[in-house]
Amino acid sequence: MRRLMMFGALLLMFCGCSSKIDITVKSDFVPVIFPDYKDVTVPVNVAPLNFEVIDSLERDWALVIETADAVRYMRADNGLFAFGRGLWKTLLQENRGKTMTFTLCFRGEDGWTACVPYEMNVAPEEMDPYLAYRLIPPGYSLWKEMGIYQRDLTSFRETAIYRNTQGRGNCVNCHSFRDRDPKAMLMHMRSEFGGTYVFRDGTREKLDTKTDETISALVYPYWHTSGRYVAFSVNRTNQTLLVHDPNRIEVFDEASDVVVYDMVRHEIVTADVLSSEGSFETFPTFSPDGKSLYFCSSAAVGPMPEKFREAKYSLCRVDFNPEDCSFGTQVDTLYNARTGGRSVSFPRISPDGRFLVYALSDYGNFSIWHKDSDLYSIDLRTGETSCMEALNSSDVESYHSWSGNSRWLVFSTRRDDGLYTKPYFSYIDSDGNAHKPFLLPQRDPRRYYESQMYSYNIPEFVSGKVALKGSDIASFARSGEARKVGFKRK
Repeated sequence: MRRLMMFGALLLMFCGCSSKIDITVKSDFVPVIFPDYKDVTVPVNVAPLNFEVIDSLERDWALVIETADAVRYMRADNGLFAFGRGLWKTLLQENRGKTMTFTLCFRGEDGWTACVPYEMNVAPEEMDPYLAYRLIPPGYSLWKEMGIYQRDLTSFRETAIYRNTQGRGNCVNCHSFRDRDPKAMLMHMRSEFGGTYVFRDGTREKLDTKTDETISALVYPYWHTSGRYVAFSVNRTNQTLLVHDPNRIEVFDEASDVVVYDMVRHEIVTADVLSSEGSFETFPTFSPDGKSLYFCSSAAVGPMPEKFREAKYSLCRVDFNPEDCSFGTQVDTLYNARTGGRSVSFPRISPDGRFLVYALSDYGNFSIWHKDSDLYSIDLRTGETSCMEALNSSDVESYHSWSGNSRWLVFSTRRDDGLYTKPYFSYIDSDGNAHKPFLLPQRDPRRYYESQMYSYNIPEFVSGKVALKGSDIASFARSGEARKVGFKRK
């Protein structure tokens, strides 16, 4: 008897405290849910994918969850399905590498009516447990409210790494991590405490990276796998507002070069293949083996902004020797803007070295404002290029980052409202196929995203929680002068 009572209690817990739903009618009705989590593939360690049924009739809704081993039932609260953490964790763990079937049902005069069911696949691989990003408000008048934040992807907990208000309103941007390591991070700070801040393995450093030989301080960082080098671009950037253009804002370079910073020698290094007056070079990325440097390059055009649509960037690669921080003399072109007619930005290579994903738009290098920006992939083993159709929409897709196991991609998109970028996640299988992406989960997603007026900028996977405190960063920023860096052209 005692065993039966314990079994009954467990069954009730796993059923989400809802009794069985007796379905009397099956229909071909397809309800709209937000976020659209239908037929997505999710990691086993993701937070509950709560969702709401968009229903103007305000009906009573229930959910039937069928797995290989059990059938569970849930009731909605005013159309919102909020999974208990225990139930959700059990569902994912029991169905790792398997498929669950979800059937939404609504109560009518004749009882419960079942809608067209959909599936949710649980991938065998986890994703990195944290995401770092900058939250940007809609107007520059609110720039003091910006900050770099992190989200625990296994829960709904968001914490600030640093807020602009903690440093007398100094703006922070361009956060970057060494191989997703929360103990090795850099970021830039502008205005009064301007400089590049490097925090790694318990040490901290403030750098003044503007030299007489470079056109700006360092931006757009990407770490070498050794941790000794960081590739940057130096850019003279401007922007213009477009009145009669769907893109509204255009950010463009008037000049740009690619450089590599040596953390041991405190020296900026470049070469003619990366920095020339006849070209704009930007968005550098090291290969996972550390022996190649990828970047985007356009023929220099001007005057700006009159000619900004003529700037179209190719995807290029050059050898890199980490022993002496030297570069090859031959540049390989993986996408040729002259023949392809479009423009590349943000190349990112999977940690296993297999696939390179980039944003492709009609022109320019700041695709985050381009509605025509889509994500493409190159198989670096075969050279085959493919459009990642499962990820793309009629609005912006840009800023993307790989998980450490090369199975998950996070990217920013404006697909939901055309205004604010939000992070979506996609499973990338071993053949490089992208699966339908899902929106960053929230406790009450509709209420959250309807009131959320910030854009998620540069979402980056992190392997753990960043322990840095914003107050400590602000204190360090005020504490002294920045180290001047040297320059060398090879």
